[in-house]
Amino acid sequence: MRSYKAKMVETISLPSREKREAILDEAGYNAFNIPAEHVYIDLLTDSGTGTMSDEQWAALFRGDESYAGSTSFAKLREAVEDVMGFPHVVPTHQGRGAENVLYGCLVDEGDIVLNNAHFDTTRAHVANQGADPVDCPIEGAKDPSVDGPFKGDFSVERAREIVADVGADAIPVVVLTITNNSTAGQPVSVENTREVADFAAEIDATFVVDACRFAENAYFVQQREAEFDGSSIADIVREQLSYADAVTMSGKKEALVNIGGFAAMHDAELFEAAKQRAILYEGFPTYGGMAGRDIEAMAVGLREAVEPPYVEERVQQVQELGEMLEAEGVPVYKPVGGHAVYLDAGQLFSQLPREQFPGQVLVCELYREGGVRAVELGSFAFPGANRLELVRLAVPRRTYSREHLEHVAETAGAVADRSEYVTGLEITGEPPVPELRHFSATLRPVTE
Repeated sequence: MRSYKAKMVETISLPSREKREAILDEAGYNAFNIPAEHVYIDLLTDSGTGTMSDEQWAALFRGDESYAGSTSFAKLREAVEDVMGFPHVVPTHQGRGAENVLYGCLVDEGDIVLNNAHFDTTRAHVANQGADPVDCPIEGAKDPSVDGPFKGDFSVERAREIVADVGADAIPVVVLTITNNSTAGQPVSVENTREVADFAAEIDATFVVDACRFAENAYFVQQREAEFDGSSIADIVREQLSYADAVTMSGKKEALVNIGGFAAMHDAELFEAAKQRAILYEGFPTYGGMAGRDIEAMAVGLREAVEPPYVEERVQQVQELGEMLEAEGVPVYKPVGGHAVYLDAGQLFSQLPREQFPGQVLVCELYREGGVRAVELGSFAFPGANRLELVRLAVPRRTYSREHLEHVAETAGAVADRSEYVTGLEITGEPPVPELRHFSATLRPVTE
């Protein structure tokens, strides 16, 4: 039984199949272009789509809208230091704002940035600075059938090979994403975090943690890493983040709000540089592109994120969806991650070549079959990369019930039953930034 109850509801409805067909065509077979009013179950992202608590709603009314030095910012700064251990905080409008602020201070043209696996906006921000984003996944991370407790770990061995090729001076930043969104939401161990921190220190690089889902990661550590058996989520969070020099954070995930983010760090000199860049791109350093009410709600959400009932129920609901999908015969990346279930479209549509984007085909078929919106994280979202053809079903926090998840599983099962009859897709238009093409590119069914 959930540890919360609903205080507000929103009516949803499933458009007719005929209408869903027309909507897909009008959207250019891109789920980002589908109007939300025509989506029945929306699993496009868990970013900013969750349900806030009554305490967070109360915080909205307490928000201080002062341009400079607001009391709401002071509460956020205190929450970040208490929960995550960082004394210096630069608020931003969301996670990609934090990436722009921090990487704009740390990365120059010609640099190389290492990550266990860059997500789309992180990769784009590194590339925008003229640098090269390079992934360092561990062996087995790209195999959906391989079991392992921490498949999101960073391969220090691979990173050392890169250093041997290019030299340490070419690598100013090492990033660890927890949980690893681009590797099916897989967690990262504290042991690996320590190893990456030592490696970054060896090459004199700034060690940055992308902490968007830090509490979910801590839950997996609690359950799977022997050293932390019996430790609290809050204590694990502080331990794991203590090894980082800085973090970027989208508050739209584990801070449980609909907008907002921040960069936080230990170094006072980096803090001053980040504040100046934030003034240029985000706003004054005590509001950073957010209303005071949103900052206040984020401060509350950060503290709620490390409360045991929330984290346990959050992860277990995602695990439950994974079990339902497997029962329907849908190929699922194993083990299931903390914020989403990733479907293996390459296996499901094995007859489709990569250039016909089997993952994006699955996204479209899920909407066509049951009004379910998902996102492709394969060759369409990451052009040129040797990636699995995955589709992410990201579950919003504290939003959907078991019945909603049952509909998702039944929809995916129906698609799987007719998988041999689907048609591939081809791109008809795309933006000039390849790292971001999946947000706005248009496609059409292959006719030959």
